[in-house]
Amino acid sequence: DTDTALYLTANGGLSFSTNLLKGRSGFDQWVSDPMNPVPYTQKVTSNYPREFMTEDQRFVSNRPDVMVYQTDVLTEDVTVAGDIKPSLFISSSGTDSDFVVKLVDVFPDDHKLPEGVKLPVNYASGVFSPGGYQMLLRGEPMPARFRNSFEKPQPLVANTATKLAFTMPGVAHTFKKGHRIMVQIQSTWFPLVARNPQKYMANYKLGTAKDFQKATQRIYYGGRNSSAIILPISKR
Repeated sequence: DTDTALYLTANGGLSFSTNLLKGRSGFDQWVSDPMNPVPYTQKVTSNYPREFMTEDQRFVSNRPDVMVYQTDVLTEDVTVAGDIKPSLFISSSGTDSDFVVKLVDVFPDDHKLPEGVKLPVNYASGVFSPGGYQMLLRGEPMPARFRNSFEKPQPLVANTATKLAFTMPGVAHTFKKGHRIMVQIQSTWFPLVARNPQKYMANYKLGTAKDFQKATQRIYYGGRNSSAIILPISKR
């Protein structure tokens, strides 16, 4: 297996090649609001249904606080076997934030939904076709305070590009020819992950409503701040 960088590019692209990064550095920006968090499941519930891992991720992919990146249609199978390692350059107007990375398999538009999978609730509005299912493979939050050490948390310097690298749970999966690889990045995943107040606190779990604040988040690409997802590509 070979660790291979999949780079974030402009206009929501993902590429194994650095050619698209030449002279095209920039960032994508969104406002994260802990009082309007990105849900982890489209069903409003205080329980944790096992089915959330099979839900069509299109139910959040058109939210303005979810950044979506995807490859072109794959011309051959791509097998991933091992740990997923995001290597991001981020910034926040706050002094702490979570960054949730989700790895998604995008099915072709002409592919029927797998048995038991329902269309997103907003399908009725005509936003989505029955094809194009976005299957969640892995998702992992990383609090920026722990970017250097889990033992010694540190606040972010507001509005300053900072490297955020971590390891997600492993996966063994083949992205089939005709599919796309997608990465979604967001700062909330509620209530699966407790909301971060987006300001540094010794113990934010003791925070009250007044401690929670909106924050402007950025993900950088290209140049010195090339964000990527490192995938263990199997050549076998």
